[in-house]
Amino acid sequence: MEPRPRPQPVTRRTALLGASALGGTLALPTPAFAAPARPGPTAAAKPKSAAALGSYRAAYHYTIPDNWKNDPQRPLWIDGAYAYHTLYNADYITGSEGTSWRLATSPDLVCYTDRGVALPKDTTPAGDAWSGSAVVDEDNTAGFGAGAVIALVTMEPDAAANSQAQYLWYSTDSGRTFRPHGTQPVLPNPGVKDFRDPKVVRDTDRDRWVLALAERDKIGLYTSDDLKSWTYRSGFVRDGYGTLECPDLFRIKAADDTWHWVLAASANGSSSGLPATYAYWTGDFDGDTFAADADAPQWLDRGPDWYAAVTCEKRAADGTVDASARYAFAWTNSWDYPHNTPTLVADGFNGTDSITREITLQRAGDGAYFLASRPTPALDAYVTRTTALGDVRVDGTTPLDFTGTAYEIRGELRWTPGETENVGFQLRKAPGGTRHVDVGVYVAAGYAYVNRGGTLYPGGTRETHSPVDADAGKLALRILVDRTTVEVFVGEGRHVHTHQAFGLPGDDRVALYASGGPAVFGALEIRELGLG
Repeated sequence: MEPRPRPQPVTRRTALLGASALGGTLALPTPAFAAPARPGPTAAAKPKSAAALGSYRAAYHYTIPDNWKNDPQRPLWIDGAYAYHTLYNADYITGSEGTSWRLATSPDLVCYTDRGVALPKDTTPAGDAWSGSAVVDEDNTAGFGAGAVIALVTMEPDAAANSQAQYLWYSTDSGRTFRPHGTQPVLPNPGVKDFRDPKVVRDTDRDRWVLALAERDKIGLYTSDDLKSWTYRSGFVRDGYGTLECPDLFRIKAADDTWHWVLAASANGSSSGLPATYAYWTGDFDGDTFAADADAPQWLDRGPDWYAAVTCEKRAADGTVDASARYAFAWTNSWDYPHNTPTLVADGFNGTDSITREITLQRAGDGAYFLASRPTPALDAYVTRTTALGDVRVDGTTPLDFTGTAYEIRGELRWTPGETENVGFQLRKAPGGTRHVDVGVYVAAGYAYVNRGGTLYPGGTRETHSPVDADAGKLALRILVDRTTVEVFVGEGRHVHTHQAFGLPGDDRVALYASGGPAVFGALEIRELGLG
């Protein structure tokens, strides 16, 4: 995908440079500090050195070992584990450009083993490697051997021309190392600026490959028998969401046992007050065209920091595919502020992924289908301690006897409709109480929210909302907190909010609050998490 950082007028390539190349420093930026809408004041504070920061490396999320990462590439199941490639720039901090594909393997998409660079940059005339996708060619359709891993990768030989095109790379060692298939693209640019991010899937009904491609306001659909020669079939066009980047296409069985196709892309709906995350359409795909159930997309995340998402098959330990679920995760960042993280100073890297979530297709009361998310059940294996608090009644603010920076909170908020106004959690709270992230339900207006404005954050959106039935009087929440992120799964999982938030060292308290009347935090539980 092509970065579009704002407000600095930088190019795709300078967006992948170290901060020093942008004329800044590798110290924390000064974010916009604003008092959260509810409740309480905030105090601005800013670390002055790496020593003051301590470590900001996530305790249970995937992070790049050093320098820079951005787009995830869809994981593949190979030899009993997931092979996960991500875009990586080994020269980011020194101020050099370009990305390669770096590999990590994982049995569960929570705990990873780094394997180093698999697909290098700048080794062919086409330059560095951008986003794409890889497949396991079980039937040797491409001619590199049964079981070869074939990657279609966007490369741009000439940034000044319309030269984004798709190149084929292949691996005969399970995706550990790739070789280029010549120096010419297998899908050349037809003369347009945006022509990137190929996502290849197998159409088993028609025994051929399908490719979805980002072409500005269109997702182009192509087919091939051999992964080398591609035929254009149709275009799925939607205006008003910026460039439809990092497309996704998959078939899934809904909870009611009906089969559906989903077409998706990382899109920017901010001009209409919508997210800039993963937009998706449910519908039908006949092998040539995708027919959406509705014109407008739904969004898999309502927060500001869930971009370039990928989904992959959910596999059992024996490799069996679960047709009614998939896994999904994203780059936890935004092109509005890609370099604004304390991990650069504290730990020498910039690149964290969201937690892997399990997604299923559900049917709403109005008959429409939607994707529901929950944190992957694999997290259960990484719980280091559980604190069960039971039902906690709150009227005002109640601090908990708990400290931590890497945990999950589970519970059900219960309130009195027409009486309780606002109920929620203060997370990553400073010892003095002035810094915190607020997560809760503003009952008076009928929405759940995450407000990071009371602590250090990278810029952009301070607060995000999703609708809540206030008259129901209750709402289940699952909140994942790590050293630089807060992810909130609301109710049945139709809405999730992913935010970057950077509490200072010692900002490790939790408090509960309710205003306008009492509330109950039902079956409250805190599960501390770590990879050991």
